[in-house]
Amino acid sequence: MKVLIVDDEEMIRAVLREYVEFEGGEADEACDGMEAVAKCRETPYDVVLMDVMMPRLDGFSAVKEIRKFSQVPVIMLSARGEEYDKLFGFEIGSDDYVTKPFSPKEVMARIHAVMKRGKSEQREVYEFEGLKIDVVGRNVYVDGERADLTPKEYELLFFFVQNIGIALTRERLLNKVWGYDFYGDDRTVDTHVKMLRSNLKDYRKFIVTLRGLGYKFEV
Repeated sequence: MKVLIVDDEEMIRAVLREYVEFEGGEADEACDGMEAVAKCRETPYDVVLMDVMMPRLDGFSAVKEIRKFSQVPVIMLSARGEEYDKLFGFEIGSDDYVTKPFSPKEVMARIHAVMKRGKSEQREVYEFEGLKIDVVGRNVYVDGERADLTPKEYELLFFFVQNIGIALTRERLLNKVWGYDFYGDDRTVDTHVKMLRSNLKDYRKFIVTLRGLGYKFEV
């Protein structure tokens, strides 16, 4: 695995590099968001560890820029553990969020988890009327036009189509799409479903609300 470690604290970069290399991986470093964006343009990393509070360009802004040209998994590292910050991180396209102070072993476990999710996807294309979902390409087309989905909206849609016709509770969606250690609530699911429906336009009809329970993808 090739990991980019982005943090303005040299000691944190050194510790994480040591753990990555101990497990046979290759680590690269950046001390701020601008350097991270530049390196992501030049190098195809497997995972990016992104601190939030940094000079010149903060982590959130850096992720926004990276998402314009890459879907590399990003794990946010931050001393800010408020729910708002975590939700915002997921909203802009990060794949996981670790609160400082953290255990390097936990960070490594998160790295393996996001990489495993990516490798487990097989080449599949789902088509429902004018809605086309390319799993590995991570592209969704609505009547031939590419829909601009956030990574979490895409994962939510993919989980829906993997479970066509099955009633999915909000709790199960949180566990499967956001992870068991995510501390959000039902509003997180509802908010993302609302945004996903908006991006699917006429095909929002496939996501059916089950009152008092959750949702179901029904064709």
